[in-house]
Amino acid sequence: MRNLAINGGKPIRKTPLYYGHQWIDEDDINAVISVLRSDHLTCGPAVDKLERKLCEITGAKFAVVLSNGTAALQAACYAAGVREGDEVITTPMTFAASANCALYRGAKPIFADVNPETYNISPESIKRNINEKTKAIVAVDFTGQAVELDEICSICREKNILLIEDGAHSIGTEYKGKAVGNIADFTTFSFHPVKTVTGGEGGAVLTNNKTFYQKLKLFRSHGITRDFELMENKGAGDWYYEQIDLGYNFRLTDIQAALVTSQLDKLTRFKKRRQEIAAQYNEAFSKFPGIILQKEILESDTARHLYIIQLDLEQLTVGRKDIFDALKAENIFCNVHYIPIYYFPYYRKLGYEKGICPNAEKLYERMITLPLYPAMSDEDVDSVIMAVKKVIEFYLK
Repeated sequence: MRNLAINGGKPIRKTPLYYGHQWIDEDDINAVISVLRSDHLTCGPAVDKLERKLCEITGAKFAVVLSNGTAALQAACYAAGVREGDEVITTPMTFAASANCALYRGAKPIFADVNPETYNISPESIKRNINEKTKAIVAVDFTGQAVELDEICSICREKNILLIEDGAHSIGTEYKGKAVGNIADFTTFSFHPVKTVTGGEGGAVLTNNKTFYQKLKLFRSHGITRDFELMENKGAGDWYYEQIDLGYNFRLTDIQAALVTSQLDKLTRFKKRRQEIAAQYNEAFSKFPGIILQKEILESDTARHLYIIQLDLEQLTVGRKDIFDALKAENIFCNVHYIPIYYFPYYRKLGYEKGICPNAEKLYERMITLPLYPAMSDEDVDSVIMAVKKVIEFYLK
């Protein structure tokens, strides 16, 4: 096979460009330093401040921050009452945590197929998978685009099922003008470094239901409460607390909370820049042979987390791996989102087999995630476009 770093063996870029990267500025650093110089490194006021800010941004009544996005999903399943014998419907086109959260509660993940154009979970496939054991749906806003919330919420109301919106990709996204975080029964966020805003790690669950809110707080902190209204012994002193359920230590530190709060001050700017880059990619690739683009629904004003191209393999002489490797030779370090969850050995041991979700499986063979993050310059974006066009043209039939 020929070396794709053509033009005298020189790649498009001299330095690597990765698919995602955090943006940390002096405001973020100063916010963290302020906490380090304070009296509270954890369980302090920075956590409360972050939770209030998340409510302000989304319009949700309650927010509970946790140690990471996976903990947030697990907490949502707990508060939703998911337990052994239940089933939870989700998409295979996501990170493993979106299904593992059901397993943690002793429930069974059921995989619904995706819409082949939007790549989000298909409401029709959800309907086909609902039965008397279905307790909840974990609907993932894949790439940041909101799922078809009207239809999925209607399904949940009709079947008395709770909706957990996995918004790990979608903080800042709006659906019909309403912020993600203020629509589903639960919405979870992730603050991993490649996400739109970061705390290094961290997560959150947002809800408008006070009972759910109280359960989420218990789950985050060992099942322990200092709220006299929830205790058996209501007459003890301020030192007193009770464990009233079995929870975990999924607390977020004040250090991380301060960083996320500072990052949220830049959310509008981050969203705008991500949308600008996605628009440049759309213009460059929308009519380019060998490439199929993800369709975006009109209802979603998307804070784009990932930008994915789908390869039209019928027009190419090679498969995805060769294209991926060729882009790497041009110093464009891409990724693939995601391997269908039930492909993994652990899930195969549980009895899952290929063929469950044909749309997702076909997409997986063809998808490549291009670099997208706010710190990218226009020159960075141009280099991605040039490299993709160079490689695709080389392999066109």
